Amino acid sequence: MPQTCRWAGIAGLCLSLLVMAPTAWGRSSTVEVRRLGLSRVGENTMLTVILNRAVNPRVSARTENGRPQLVVEFPQARAGHLPTHLAGDDLLVEQVFTQSSPGGGVKIVLDIYPDQPYNFWRQSRPGAGGQTLFILGLTPDSSAKQARPEPAPAAPETPEAPEPGTMASREPPPPPAEPDDYGFKEEKGTPAPPGSFAELRRLIPQAAALLQGLERDGWVVSDSNTYDRPGQRFSRDYVLMNRKYPELAVKIANLPGNTPLMPNINIIVLTTDNLGGEAAQKYRDLRQWSFGKIKTKFEDIGDFFDDALKPLRVELRKETKRVVLRDAKVFQNFLQQACPQKQDLSQKFMKYVNQKVNQRFEGVQYTLSENPLVILYMVDFLYLKVFFLGKS
Repeated sequence: MPQTCRWAGIAGLCLSLLVMAPTAWGRSSTVEVRRLGLSRVGENTMLTVILNRAVNPRVSARTENGRPQLVVEFPQARAGHLPTHLAGDDLLVEQVFTQSSPGGGVKIVLDIYPDQPYNFWRQSRPGAGGQTLFILGLTPDSSAKQARPEPAPAAPETPEAPEPGTMASREPPPPPAEPDDYGFKEEKGTPAPPGSFAELRRLIPQAAALLQGLERDGWVVSDSNTYDRPGQRFSRDYVLMNRKYPELAVKIANLPGNTPLMPNINIIVLTTDNLGGEAAQKYRDLRQWSFGKIKTKFEDIGDFFDDALKPLRVELRKETKRVVLRDAKVFQNFLQQACPQKQDLSQKFMKYVNQKVNQRFEGVQYTLSENPLVILYMVDFLYLKVFFLGKS
């Protein structure tokens, strides 16, 4: 049975998991190191630094008091709200600490566990609001460890492996550019760059068939964001676009479990919230009104929902139905690839979409499947949500 969605404000809170927009700062001629965090993706450790503009820092390896370190330096930069200390990843990095000088300059020091050879890679990419993300990735160098047993007598001379606890002698080159995948391409033996389908497949292996289908059908990652929680794993979100379907979008949220026993929560949503037209734009504008502005136009919040939002929602439901029927194959393929074991989901979905819009109730929600959880949410635009639980 459908559940009436009387208060759209509550629904908006749920969508905030998928459209998490970080604060945008203005540009400045001075480099500002705003935030940083440490995360793990598979066997890769990544230090992510958020900057107000693009800059190429100095990265160097050193030994301090017998402890190997990797140092990232931003000369003349000013420090934003930076933690003085971050916990490590229990694999390569023991801890991270920051240093800033009153006259300018920020230094980020990674204490590396002794006897842990590693390779590192670095890349920069655009972030939200004109910011830049500098990413330093570290990967265990298993070949160096394997090269450490005592040399066999009379064996031919071979190049020496890096000493334990030191950086591998050569920095791997960054991945070559590929315009359709946000400027990066995964190579064999190279960590998957953030904001790519390769990273998505690593984060959500349960959705491998769906992700491969989306990539094959021309969907590209147009935006991705990382939300740092110092000392913890990162949450991520992604927006996928397809020029063949400008009114559709795929939104993905990866929410890591807070403890080792808690599963990751991954949500993949196919939505029509890129719908254009006068009604859609007016609805988006009204949703941005503050409570104070609403009070100047309406006697109470209920009138605002009934008189302003509800008529537009009914109109958007009709427009959404038109788009879904036109692009029905996209939605059917999405469900078949997400839940190949449940061949009846496409029929269920189309049955609900074809129902006559109830003028009394501006929105409904249906559970199409419980394992995996698939929810069809129709309040204004349409949201077809698939939840994947598990470990990456």
